[in-house]
Amino acid sequence: MSTTQQLNLTKGTEAKSPGRWLALAVLVLAVLLVAVDATVLGLATPSLSEDLKPSGTQLLWIGDIYSFVIAGLLVSMGSLGDRIGRKKLLLIGATAFGAVSVLNAYATSPEMMIVARALLGVAGATLMPSTLALIRNIFHDPKERSLAIGIWGATASAGAAVGPVVGGALLQHFWWGSVFLINLPVMAALVLVGIKLLPESRNPVAGPWDLISVGLSLVGVIGVVYAIKEVASHGLTWEVMAAAAIGAATLYAFVRRQHTLASPLLDMRLFKHRGFSGAVLADLLTVFGLSGLVFFLSQFLQLVQGREPLEAGLAELPAAIGAVVTGLIAGRYARRFSVRAVVAGGLGAIGLALAVVTLVHKETGYPLLGAALLVVGLGAGFSFTVTADVILSSVPKEQAGSASAVSETAYELGAALGIALLGSIVTGVYQGFATPAGVPADAAAAAHESLGGAVEATAGLAPDAATALVSAAQVAFVDGLRIAAGVGAAVLLATAVAAWFLLKGQKLEDGVEH
Repeated sequence: MSTTQQLNLTKGTEAKSPGRWLALAVLVLAVLLVAVDATVLGLATPSLSEDLKPSGTQLLWIGDIYSFVIAGLLVSMGSLGDRIGRKKLLLIGATAFGAVSVLNAYATSPEMMIVARALLGVAGATLMPSTLALIRNIFHDPKERSLAIGIWGATASAGAAVGPVVGGALLQHFWWGSVFLINLPVMAALVLVGIKLLPESRNPVAGPWDLISVGLSLVGVIGVVYAIKEVASHGLTWEVMAAAAIGAATLYAFVRRQHTLASPLLDMRLFKHRGFSGAVLADLLTVFGLSGLVFFLSQFLQLVQGREPLEAGLAELPAAIGAVVTGLIAGRYARRFSVRAVVAGGLGAIGLALAVVTLVHKETGYPLLGAALLVVGLGAGFSFTVTADVILSSVPKEQAGSASAVSETAYELGAALGIALLGSIVTGVYQGFATPAGVPADAAAAAHESLGGAVEATAGLAPDAATALVSAAQVAFVDGLRIAAGVGAAVLLATAVAAWFLLKGQKLEDGVEH
């Protein structure tokens, strides 16, 4: 037998090792937890608001700083994993994630909560790119890898929808901090099992880790996203323009620096590939629609329709079911039909579901809401899974961490923008409602901060005034939700058209890698 045949046989045997599926189970556990943490806070928002009394702006920061920090650090952490070892980075990140979760659970002020969420984002940034990069190195058969990525993608998409269910179940019996303490046993299991099952992998010629690029990436992403959030909430101010300018200039400097480095954090030449860029754009906007809808429907179901936290969480379960179902079959359909048909179809489905949300009102029955959530989940499972496969297959496995980080950056930035941009629209419309007669100035001010604040502000008011205040606030919130859903629908439908052209000719790999 020739040396080449022996090498191929060895690789084929390695690809069929039964331990790869157990290793995948460990990686999926990490993905699930990070995805759940991105949305679990949605249901806890009313009780957290009552306890910590954040302003409307602080509440938005508590909701989205986690995703902002993850988005800003993912490229850096993906590149670090390529250098020091993806398994090592994953285990370090899991340990930190568990420890910082305690700080989140016992935060005593809005400022402390924002800092704790930011630190959780730092830890989360070490987990996501490591998981996808390890899949790239564990599964050598492209079809098996597509299934593994499908499981990974279904978990990531479903995790965002499962978060409210987990949160609802905990909030029925415990205080809001319990939604963070569930991270401890999961991360402990991940570390203990991961030490035994996960193989180590790294890029043997990755070069040094450039700290200047790390700083530029973080400052640039947070600056730009902050500006988007603030201009949607408060209009164009000098502060917003300065943040946007600093963020854009810093990202430009980051890109220029990557072109000059022998070992860049991110190989910018990847974006010259039309399919790669199209997949990244679709990735980002898939999660934009999913996260924005799930986050604000959580508040709608509780504070407008009066559902208990667990009931509201279960009501959002169709999104998780849809994402799991289509995530597992997305690779097969992309090979049978085409990548662009599956991705554009998924984006179009999310856009149509968001368009349906523009029809909701306070008395809207659950069948319409449940159907919209199911369609969003189905679309997200198709689009997100196939785009992740395209991104990961576009690079040699030595650069898997960096490519994974691009996919994950798109995911987390999409989640952050979904909450920040759509949330700012909801907040902007909400804060404009007219205060009913007979409501004191201090109660009116509290009510205009957030819908949760309006509910709390009714304490001590006359029954008629309290009813009028809550009713006006709920109508304003629903108006904001409908406008935000309309904006989201337009963005997703436009992206579906763009993806159809950008992903023309793009195919998933077939056969076994040698």
